[in-house]
Amino acid sequence: MPHYAFYCRDGEKGAELRERDLHAHLAHVEANIDDYAIAGPLTRDGATVGSLLVIKADDEAQARAKFESDPYFAAGVWQSIRSEEFLGVAGDWVGGAAWKNG
Repeated sequence: MPHYAFYCRDGEKGAELRERDLHAHLAHVEANIDDYAIAGPLTRDGATVGSLLVIKADDEAQARAKFESDPYFAAGVWQSIRSEEFLGVAGDWVGGAAWKNG
């Protein structure tokens, strides 16, 4: 199944909105945990500045629909969002170097 990476940077009120909607966001992630390859905050100097979510979906439209159902999206936590299909080919997550695994 394809993966889609969403690189999200928080807006000016990101910290305030994150705190307000944290429980709804975490409940959403837990309810949809099988749709995520990985997800978590981006940090700088101990402060959260955004999020990285890698979502499993059949196509980009399905991935975007899953992403946009996150309460943080509706709350406007993220000021900028970039997304691309992601192909994991190396590292612990894919079991080493994919090109060596046949």
